[in-house]
Amino acid sequence: MSNFMVVPWSSLSKDALVGIIEDFVTREGTEYGASDISLEKKVRQVLRQLERGDVSIVYDEETLSCSVALTHELPEV
Repeated sequence: MSNFMVVPWSSLSKDALVGIIEDFVTREGTEYGASDISLEKKVRQVLRQLERGDVSIVYDEETLSCSVALTHELPEV
């Protein structure tokens, strides 16, 4: 992620926020466990992480896409 911008999650519409989170949690390689967790529960878990500041919504100018990233792993801007 070379050129990115942190997007305040609270500034997004509910539909946009849920869409970004759903895209993130349904990506290949995000399943790590023996038990299935519903999409709704995964979305709630990420939303709680956003509320706590553990993760952030980022917009990547290179790929023109939004994603979720660990806040502590983002470079200082």
